[in-house]
Amino acid sequence: MKKTCLIILPYVPWPLRRGTYQRVYHLAEQVASRYDTDLFCLSSEQEDAEHTSRFQAFCREVKFEPFQHPEWAPFFTDRLWNPTPVTVRHWWSDAVRDSLKAFTAGKSYDIVWFCDLVLWPYIQELFPAHPARVMDRSRVDGLFQTEVMHTLRLSMFEKLKAKENLAKIARLERHVWDELALTIVCGPDDKTFLLERGGPGERIFVLANGANVSFFDSTTWPPAPTDFPSALFCGALDYTPNTDGLTWYFETIHDLILAKCPDYRVILVGKSPTPEIQAFAKRPGVEFAGEVPDVRPYYQKAWLQIVPLRIGGGTRLKIAEGLAMANPVVSTTLGAQGLDLVANEDLLLGDTPEEFAAAVLAYLNDPALRRADGEHGRGTIHAHYTWDALGEKLGERLEALNLPTAP
Repeated sequence: MKKTCLIILPYVPWPLRRGTYQRVYHLAEQVASRYDTDLFCLSSEQEDAEHTSRFQAFCREVKFEPFQHPEWAPFFTDRLWNPTPVTVRHWWSDAVRDSLKAFTAGKSYDIVWFCDLVLWPYIQELFPAHPARVMDRSRVDGLFQTEVMHTLRLSMFEKLKAKENLAKIARLERHVWDELALTIVCGPDDKTFLLERGGPGERIFVLANGANVSFFDSTTWPPAPTDFPSALFCGALDYTPNTDGLTWYFETIHDLILAKCPDYRVILVGKSPTPEIQAFAKRPGVEFAGEVPDVRPYYQKAWLQIVPLRIGGGTRLKIAEGLAMANPVVSTTLGAQGLDLVANEDLLLGDTPEEFAAAVLAYLNDPALRRADGEHGRGTIHAHYTWDALGEKLGERLEALNLPTAP
């Protein structure tokens, strides 16, 4: 008889239009292949109900609970005096709590799996003594918010609010650290950050992100490069690490490449561009595609992919997906953390504008190098970063919990 698992997610991770959705969806699928799984999702999109059957295909019971974020709490009259981080409170709803309680009434689960710190208040209230509470962290809030504060141009008041929330996040992360049977993170940088702040612990597991290699398949979608030198940026265009990375790229790198390669164009693919990104899209040497139904034709035609990230932690899905299609990658070191890739074999790295531009130009000027690194990177993804391979590692780690069946 299979053991049982409850999965609780802060959104419905379909369609797979964000990197986080890729991780959350595929890990849910892997967990459900090993446990009889019930799935409960907060649902904030009207289209979510259309996708219930996709999850019913591998879950025992599925519930999408309607949810809308409350208004942000006023800073001085409310937020400042509340011990819970405002970024966690933003996900709380009494209606969601009551629905989850009804959904799980009379059931017992060997594992209670939830995604990210924002769901901890529900877990703490409804499963206060469960022996196998497992949190998968698509990003570590403390690390992410620290890097945002130190990287972005913030006003004094914005910095004050960031520091206030970070102090509360730090306290909450230390508390949760001691309460969980297992914390799963995307990369060693996430693990190091938590160990430094939570103290020594064996209940942390690094599980990198992967690629669906049957979908991102360079055999079905062989390279068909544009007739002009091109690079692809693919990612949500309203996500802070992406908008910051593109700001750095366009303000310091893009013109260095154009000066040496006037025909070069960067292709921007992603949903919900901010006004700043829309302005960048009008610059010389930019082709704006926006949200597309399928990213594979863009991996297929771009000469390379750029990942100019300066804010780390969390998912690096696009590198795995691009390399699965043998599309060579230029990244910052931070952008590629969490994937055990070898510089100058699987990809090229650049951490200053000059280094990054030089790496892009190296690929643009050397088709043999592009092919060699793309194929080598593809081999690495197929060997270590398929979702099935990652699922095997995950399954072994969950079994190693060796906890008694929940009453």
